[in-house]
Amino acid sequence: VRPGPIQGGMVHPYLKRRDGIEPVIYPSKEVEQVLVRTLGVSIFQEQVMQLAVIAAGFTPGRADQLRRAMAAWKRKGGIEPFRDELISGMLTRGYTPAYAEQIYKQMQGFGEYGFPESHAASFALLVYASCWLKCHHPAAFTCGLLNSQPLGFYSPSQLVQDARRHDVDVRAIDVLVSHVNCTLEPIDEVASHRLGEDFLANHSPAVRLGLRMVRNLSSEAAERIVAARVESPFFNIADLKRRAQLSTDELKSLAAADALQTLSGNRREAFWGAIGVEDDTFVFEAPAEAKQASLFAPTEGSDIVEDYRSTGLTLRRHPVALLRPRLKANRAISAAEVQSTASGRFIRAAGIVTCRQHPSTAKGTTFVTLEDETGYVNVIVWTGVAQRYRKELVLSRFMFVNGKIERQGRVVHLIAERLVDQTRLLGDLATTSRDFH
Repeated sequence: VRPGPIQGGMVHPYLKRRDGIEPVIYPSKEVEQVLVRTLGVSIFQEQVMQLAVIAAGFTPGRADQLRRAMAAWKRKGGIEPFRDELISGMLTRGYTPAYAEQIYKQMQGFGEYGFPESHAASFALLVYASCWLKCHHPAAFTCGLLNSQPLGFYSPSQLVQDARRHDVDVRAIDVLVSHVNCTLEPIDEVASHRLGEDFLANHSPAVRLGLRMVRNLSSEAAERIVAARVESPFFNIADLKRRAQLSTDELKSLAAADALQTLSGNRREAFWGAIGVEDDTFVFEAPAEAKQASLFAPTEGSDIVEDYRSTGLTLRRHPVALLRPRLKANRAISAAEVQSTASGRFIRAAGIVTCRQHPSTAKGTTFVTLEDETGYVNVIVWTGVAQRYRKELVLSRFMFVNGKIERQGRVVHLIAERLVDQTRLLGDLATTSRDFH
């Protein structure tokens, strides 16, 4: 995520040495004592300070000044003023010019992000705990993140899509069962029969989306709904409106979010019912012969569009799944296929743009994330390509990318050579991306 360590030549050498691909070589016994824990690569800020003392002859006080310069993140000129002193000190003590330059570049890398070991340990603990929760309790992990929105890097849609790809059962907003926040529900007997005992033995409870997910519905209105149904469930929209003291606009928001389905049927019928209930009237259930004819159900595409508009996500098929036949006709492969493509192959991928990053430390490189029904494609856009396709890079919500696969271990990137804006394929679908944070 942070390019500083990569630019400083720390990441790839460490990984290669850890995997036994590259030998671990120390230029001296003194350096070995400092770097033996990290396979000869200076990873922590404290190691850089020790190297400055042992290899370049710095006093402890001068080494602390170097640390402060690294921690300043270029705000006070970076570590350039120390270059000559570092290089000459290492040369005087018998280290080669190449090694002296390598150590200096690593220190420059630290100047881009500066991590002491104590911070690394804290982050590592948080990451481990988060990963453990996501692995062993994915429903609770997802539920907690949804209830903490807005936060972090991923939208509710991305969190729900990822959870479902990991076999978490995510259930729709429903005024009869949803609480204000998202909650956990046990797998019921119907689901048990459908999913099987082996599945249930290894998977979490279900996530029920909360009323907080409904756009334009206040938390006070959501609380009134939950409180009103304590004594008995609602039996129609008029009953819901009266007992929860909802306005017509609040009913419309619930109908748009498909949260009234168990009371009134499909989204169109729910919306019609919402606008048909007068503010001062409580209508008991009409006789069967007086019931209105059912409205035609919305198409899958229009339901998905309305899901995104009203809640920011869908529990129906991913929007890109509907476009897959057209994408195949244009020779665009899925994110899952990208992951299994050999390094060096030229391919075309397509997806909804969920993230654009342009770190100041990445020397003009832009990182783009595309999402489809099978996962994500991480796209790297070098400076020249970004300049050539600036409009497409900045404005596209749905993008085709032609480029070359670059694979290193389990990490796969698509190096972009051409960007094509295909936002028109989304029609009325409202998508958002996290851009340039």
